[in-house]
Amino acid sequence: MDNWFIVLNVLVFIGLLSILLYMQKKHFSYAKRVFTGMGIGIVLGVILQAIYGEGSDILSGTLDWYSIVGSGYIRLLMLIVIPLVMFSIIRAIINLKETKQLGKIAAWVIGVLITTTLIAAVVGIGSALIFDLSAEQIEAGQAEAERGASLEERFESMVDQTTPQRLIEFIPSNIFLDMTGERPTSVIAVVIFSILVGVATLGVNRKQPEQAEAFTKLINAVFAIVMRIVTLILRLTPFGVLALMTNMVASTNFAGILQLGKFVIASYVALIVMFFIHLLIVSGFKLNPMTFVKKIIPVLGFAFTSRSSAGTIPLNVSAQKNALGVDDGAANMSASFGATMGQNGCAGIYPAMLAIMIAPTMDINPLSPEFLIQLVLITAISSFGVAGVGGGATFAAIIVLSSMGLPVALAGLLITIEPLIDMGRTAINVNGSIVAGTVTSKVLGNLDERTFNDKKAVVESAGI
Repeated sequence: MDNWFIVLNVLVFIGLLSILLYMQKKHFSYAKRVFTGMGIGIVLGVILQAIYGEGSDILSGTLDWYSIVGSGYIRLLMLIVIPLVMFSIIRAIINLKETKQLGKIAAWVIGVLITTTLIAAVVGIGSALIFDLSAEQIEAGQAEAERGASLEERFESMVDQTTPQRLIEFIPSNIFLDMTGERPTSVIAVVIFSILVGVATLGVNRKQPEQAEAFTKLINAVFAIVMRIVTLILRLTPFGVLALMTNMVASTNFAGILQLGKFVIASYVALIVMFFIHLLIVSGFKLNPMTFVKKIIPVLGFAFTSRSSAGTIPLNVSAQKNALGVDDGAANMSASFGATMGQNGCAGIYPAMLAIMIAPTMDINPLSPEFLIQLVLITAISSFGVAGVGGGATFAAIIVLSSMGLPVALAGLLITIEPLIDMGRTAINVNGSIVAGTVTSKVLGNLDERTFNDKKAVVESAGI
C-alpha cells in the first residue's frame, strides 16, 4: 500500500515540474522560474510532512525519488565546476596580456574575502551577545551526543595540522587528483594550476607566438563548449530548486527548530546584518546596491536552496559576468576562491557565535577583550580552506573552537537546526564572493558599468 502512495506523490511531483517546464516554454524570466520552484517546493514539503509525518517510510521513499532531480542537479553542477574554473581562468589570464594585472586581481579578491569574514565574525559575536546565547541552555539528546562524539573524532584527525600546513594543502601535488574534486581545497588547487598554465602561455607567446596562438585557439574552443554545457545545466535550476526545497522542508525537524528557535533567530539576524554590510560595501564603491541585489537574487536563491557554495560557482560566474559586468578574471577568481576561503557565513558568523555560546561552559568570560580579539583574528585566519560543500561550517567551527581551547563536541548540540541555518549561511557565502568580484573589478577599472546599470542585462543574457 505504501508503494502506491509513493507512486502518487511522484506523479504529483512530475505534474508540478511540468508547470515549470510550461513557464520555460512561455519565456518567463529566470528569476520568476527559480522562485516559483522554491515556493512550490516549500508548500509541497509542508504538505508531505503534514500528511505522512517526519521520518515515515512513505515520506522517506518519496524523497528518495525526488532526490533524483535535486541531488542529480547538484551532481551536474559539481561536474562542470572544475572544467569551468580551469578554462575560464586560463582564458582570462591569456587575455590579460600582463601578469601584473593578475596579481592585483588575486590580491583584491582575497583581501575583500578575508576582510569581510573578519567583519562577519564581529557581527556573529554581537548577535550571540545581544541574544545572550549559551550552550548551557540547550538540552542534549541522543542525536546531539552522537554528533558531538563524531566531531571529537574528526577533531582528533585534524589536531596535528597547523594553519601553515592547511595553507600548504592549497598547492597541488597531483592536479589529476584535484580535478576529481577529491580534496576540500581542490578548487583552489585547480585555480593555482590554471594560473600557472595561463602565465606560461603568456611567456610562450613572447618567444614562440605560433605555438601560443594554437594553444589559445584550443582554449577558446574548449571554453565555448564548457560555457554551453554550463548554460544547459543552469536551465535545469528551477527544477532542481523545487526538488531540493521539497526535500529540505519535508525532512525538517520543526520541533527541534522551536526548541532552538533563539539560536535560529540570532543566526538569521546576524546573516541579514552581514547582507546589509555587503550592500554598504557595494554602495561605498559608488554602485547602486538595489541594482546589485535585483541581479543576484536568482543566484542567492539557488545558494539558499542547494546549501553548496561550490555548486553555485557556475551560476555565480554567469551572474557576475553577464548581469553585473564583472571582468572574466575577477568573476572566476572570486567565485572559485569564495567557495573555499573567506566564507562570511560558514567561516565567519557561525564559528564566532559558537565560541561565544560555549565559552561560559568553560568558565571563560566571553566579554573579555583578550578573548574577543583572539576569536576575531583566529576566525579570519581559519577561513582559509573551508570546503565549499555541506560540512564546511562544521570544519571551520572545529578549527576555531580547538584553536580557542574550547570543546568541539558541544557544537553537536545544534544538529537539529543545522540544515535550516546552513541555507542562510551559504547564501551569505556566495554573496560575499560576488561582492569581492564586483569590488575588485571596480577598483581595477575593469567593471562594465553599462552592463551593471542595464536592467536588461540579467542572468538570462547567458541564454538560460
